[in-house]
Amino acid sequence: MTSVPPNADPAVESAVAEAVAIGIPSALSDLGDLVRIPGIAWPSFDQTQLERSAERVAALATDTGVFDEVRVLRAVIGGTEELGQPAVLATRAARGGKPTILLYAHHDVQPPGADELWETPPFEPTVRDGRLYGRGAADDKAGIMAHIASLRAVSEVLGDDLELGVSMFIEGEEEYGSASFAQFLSDNVDALRADAIVVADSGNWDATTPGLTVSLRGNARFTLKVRTLDHASHSGMFGGAVPDAMMATVRLLSTLWDDDGAVAVEGMTQRDTPTPEYTEETLRDEAGLLPGTSPIGRDSILSRIWNKPAVTIIGIDATSVASASNTLLPEVSVVISARVAPGQPGEEAYAALERHLRANAPFGAELTFSDVDLGNGFLVDTSGWAVELARQAMADGYGVEPVDLGVGGSIPFIADLVREFPAAQILVTGVEDPHARAHSPNESLHLDTFRHAIATEALLLTRMNEITL
Repeated sequence: MTSVPPNADPAVESAVAEAVAIGIPSALSDLGDLVRIPGIAWPSFDQTQLERSAERVAALATDTGVFDEVRVLRAVIGGTEELGQPAVLATRAARGGKPTILLYAHHDVQPPGADELWETPPFEPTVRDGRLYGRGAADDKAGIMAHIASLRAVSEVLGDDLELGVSMFIEGEEEYGSASFAQFLSDNVDALRADAIVVADSGNWDATTPGLTVSLRGNARFTLKVRTLDHASHSGMFGGAVPDAMMATVRLLSTLWDDDGAVAVEGMTQRDTPTPEYTEETLRDEAGLLPGTSPIGRDSILSRIWNKPAVTIIGIDATSVASASNTLLPEVSVVISARVAPGQPGEEAYAALERHLRANAPFGAELTFSDVDLGNGFLVDTSGWAVELARQAMADGYGVEPVDLGVGGSIPFIADLVREFPAAQILVTGVEDPHARAHSPNESLHLDTFRHAIATEALLLTRMNEITL
């Protein structure tokens, strides 16, 4: 039976807090070094940068002195002979009946996008107005450094009294779909098995209020090709009698939403649960909504983001504006990204989308579906001892009571963690605030949030070290 201490020794906790504070400059310096490495898992980018990034993370893990073994590993991508991107696996066995915690983050980042949209170079860490700017500064290299910095502080204070089992898994392809994730878990199941898993890849309520993520939407992403002609034709000769692929695509895509912008796909479900107060003014500020643009959907704003489906067109292949000519396009391809309400399997939502699109194809347009990528949402069991400890640590680390968050985004690999480790308690945390702009130009990390996140995790580790299973 697990006994949960109300708190660890106050003197020990005070020493850990002091060690965290002293270690912040080093943590920020190391974070800056990581941001300078443009590790992007897309094949069109230099893959040796991911190797550099993994080796740097492995060195940081080794230098904590916590782990018995640190390795850089790759797993085979399911159904292929191709290896996934390099991941870091560090392990330390528990002693004295203590639990084991698995710390997850990822070292790969999103592509930077257009350089001219950045106020400072994306891979040159820059501090201004209390924020650290750079690609990966928040998502998710700050998550890595929250783990490293908290381990440094706890190890420094506890020394040989640190009996907690600790594993750390830093993935190298999360932004590119985690193609080898499930195989990596299977290959290293014994090394990764834990009583609690911290997934440091989410966000907080705001820059000063911590959040524990208790629900995530799933995802269904795919490519749709719409074809109406077997070759391009002159728009003057045949326009008005022949439906071109762009016309058919526009008409078809418009059926995905009601007039108010809510998803209009039969079979995509929603979750019915209360949400905290969140105003349209806050939405406008955090999302960058233009003054003349109205929000979409209905019911409370957070229910639209956390509990309902969303459909977004994130890519299109058609003639560019610069190359436009008076031609009827024979085919158009789009990438559709759907967020799926927690509780509905991604496969079921995708089936509903495919049925809808086939049923609404205008003018008999020919549809082809490909590159289907599905992920299930996640609902946290909040009754466990680890959740209780995490909330306590957040309240003490931030000085503010935490908020249970739903998140509109998806972390599909959590389903793999649940399948492989059904007894583990999963804690989804993060260092981002609503202004972090993860995946966008001018991504940044709020420095005070980073400090509080490290203090929180250090307290969590310290208190878990007092538990006997």
